[in-house]
Amino acid sequence: MKTHPVRLLAACALALTLATPAWAEISRDQAAAAAQRETGGRVLSVEKTASTRGTVWRVKVVTTKGEVRVLFIDAASGRAD
Repeated sequence: MKTHPVRLLAACALALTLATPAWAEISRDQAAAAAQRETGGRVLSVEKTASTRGTVWRVKVVTTKGEVRVLFIDAASGRAD
């Protein structure tokens, strides 16, 4: 039986993806990157906090227009609220 390296690599990648726990939270850097993508601005601060929606990252950014905005990034999903 001949082993195909691409199939083996794909199987390993799938196994690693499935092995990541569903409860794994995004990191401070990932939250900052999400806020930066959302606003196009510069991150000023990042704090983890609890809210009624669960654990969130509170990210303060200054936009390209000079406005200071606060975004809440869901710690579980990485989505901006």
